[in-house]
Amino acid sequence: MTDWQDHLIVVPVVLPLIAAASMLLLKEQRYGLKAMISLCCLIALVGVAFILLHEASVGGPAGDDTARIYNLGSWSAPFGITLVADRLSTLMLALTATLAAGGLLFAFARWDRAGPRFHALYLLLIMGVNGAVLTGDLFNLFVFFEVMLAASYGLLLHGSGEKRVRAGLGYVAINLTASLFFLIGVSLIYGVTGALNMADIADRIATIPSQDRALFHIGCAILGVAFLVKAAAWPLGFWLPGAYAAASAPVAAVFAILSKVGVYVIIRLSTLLFGAEAGASTGFGDLWLLSAGVATVVFGAAGMVASRRLEQAAGYAVMVSSGTVLAIAGTASPDALGGALFYMAASTLAAGALFLIAEILARGEDQAVSPEDAVFDDEYDDPFAADDVHEVGRILPASTAFLGGAFILASLVTVSLPPLAGFAGKLSIFVALLSGDGVLSAASWTLVGVLTLSSFAALIALTRFGVAGFWRREDAAPHKVRSPEFLAIGGLVLCCLWLSIAAAAGLTYGEKTGEWLASPRTYISEVLGAGS
Repeated sequence: MTDWQDHLIVVPVVLPLIAAASMLLLKEQRYGLKAMISLCCLIALVGVAFILLHEASVGGPAGDDTARIYNLGSWSAPFGITLVADRLSTLMLALTATLAAGGLLFAFARWDRAGPRFHALYLLLIMGVNGAVLTGDLFNLFVFFEVMLAASYGLLLHGSGEKRVRAGLGYVAINLTASLFFLIGVSLIYGVTGALNMADIADRIATIPSQDRALFHIGCAILGVAFLVKAAAWPLGFWLPGAYAAASAPVAAVFAILSKVGVYVIIRLSTLLFGAEAGASTGFGDLWLLSAGVATVVFGAAGMVASRRLEQAAGYAVMVSSGTVLAIAGTASPDALGGALFYMAASTLAAGALFLIAEILARGEDQAVSPEDAVFDDEYDDPFAADDVHEVGRILPASTAFLGGAFILASLVTVSLPPLAGFAGKLSIFVALLSGDGVLSAASWTLVGVLTLSSFAALIALTRFGVAGFWRREDAAPHKVRSPEFLAIGGLVLCCLWLSIAAAAGLTYGEKTGEWLASPRTYISEVLGAGS
């Protein structure tokens, strides 16, 4: 391995930080240069993320699962800052980079000029997400979380307006409260274990004195509440649909990954700290995760049916996706978790596409667009326009046809209907849950029923929005789709299609990720042994 490959893991954190800092030296009016810097940065991040994802999928020299460890300043764990790139973290990196690239392209149409410092805030948000999924200790997890949240505050208010200000105040208040819980939980854990490195904490859990274990569990529970807030779990996630619906379309699309960061941390800590080697702490919190996940799916499905705007329904779809993964994490089934991770990737990309489509549909309701103004529709000659001919049909302009096709594909993934990736992920979950012979048989059947009913609810809701947005339009004017918007929506939908075509490989990766997470001893040994 060459020297530059050794430092590849730190690029997703350092590159967006440098790019965002460089924009502070530019005048606010240099929109073109800032857009070019952001685009080059995102292209590089996509490349780096998929290189790391490929390395994680290949494994070590013998094909076994391993993790790439990077110790900043050559200070070994648990004393230094450690970055860890394994199957789960690289999956999150690739998902974040893909969704961020789509949101950035969409913003080029107009949103990056709707307010100051858009590109700097956008890149800082991506840097915070990347750092949160790569870091190996709780203190730097808090730091990256706060960077991510601080940037999200500015992005939520981007474009101004009373609706965004109202939603932003609630969003800031909720997340500041969650950050307070974060600090309290970390303080209690450090007070009991004397460690902040996650692998070091996991290595010490079995030896925690019995009189201190209750305090350790309290600290973990408080920390879990903080992440459940960020994951938008019911009843702590009431803020998400309103906040995401109020944000601009590209911001809402990239926000779809923020709740998954909370889900990521819960999966990481629950499998690492409360696995089979945790002694008396084994399985701590699993029942609570299962219950919170099921309740979140039910709440999100009901919210989708009750939604009156597509962006609100997309926000509830994000909650359903997060709740599904949380519930599966609570079952402690590695095979089911693998299917859930694949489903999470597909549903998150689909939700991002729905946020972008919703903005165009809402824009079409506000102002009529003449056919000749629609992108990708040079001429629109209606053969039934003659007065003496009764109209028996209508030719769809290319822009409307494109939007309709993208909406159908994103909806099918969200609903989890065959043959797309959402269905493959849920089917893998069902097979894993119902093939087990443990004590979770009743809970497994309940979870299968809830997830199935949530798909029916999503189908009802999204069908209604599709009919209203494309079929029952009072005017014949097509939707106007600008070139960056076409590339953004088309790119995210193509990613969903690619996941569907490569479902076998994706599910295999997910299953091996579940197996890797179920055996935390390898992770602990690699982190604590790196550089020693």
